[in-house]
Amino acid sequence: MATDITLNGRRRNLTAIMAALLAGSIAATAGGAAYAKGDGQADPAKFQQRIEKRVDKALGSTDATTDQKKKVTEILQTAFKDMKGFHNQRVENRKAMEAAMQAPTIDAARIEQIRAEQMKIADTSSKRFTQALVDAGNVLNASQRQAFFKSWNERRWHRG
Repeated sequence: MATDITLNGRRRNLTAIMAALLAGSIAATAGGAAYAKGDGQADPAKFQQRIEKRVDKALGSTDATTDQKKKVTEILQTAFKDMKGFHNQRVENRKAMEAAMQAPTIDAARIEQIRAEQMKIADTSSKRFTQALVDAGNVLNASQRQAFFKSWNERRWHRG
């Protein structure tokens, strides 16, 4: 009976760790996912152009000036460029987790280390993107910010 409890406890811990790793991976890629194609590479120039088009569309129905649009675009382009570096770290962590889970024995400490690394990347990425949003928000007035986020989010939800 004690063995069943220990195994069930380990299974629950492992499930919790895997769920946290998955959630962290999703959160970390929320901002930088547009960089990734099937091979993990993308054309940075095309991505920068997509940001410019999205900002222009999001602010197109507002009274935002050309200068405001340019500043917001630059802020977001820089943020996504900064976040691109996290992609390789996330890929390496996924490979490490896969290897750890396929090992003959489960090393819970190693899995926890990988999870903690993934959470650190997610936190750093989230902080960087949030700072970009604050910086962009400071360029706009309240009504422009509301219109921007309404348009930006509508596009995101339409993609599913």
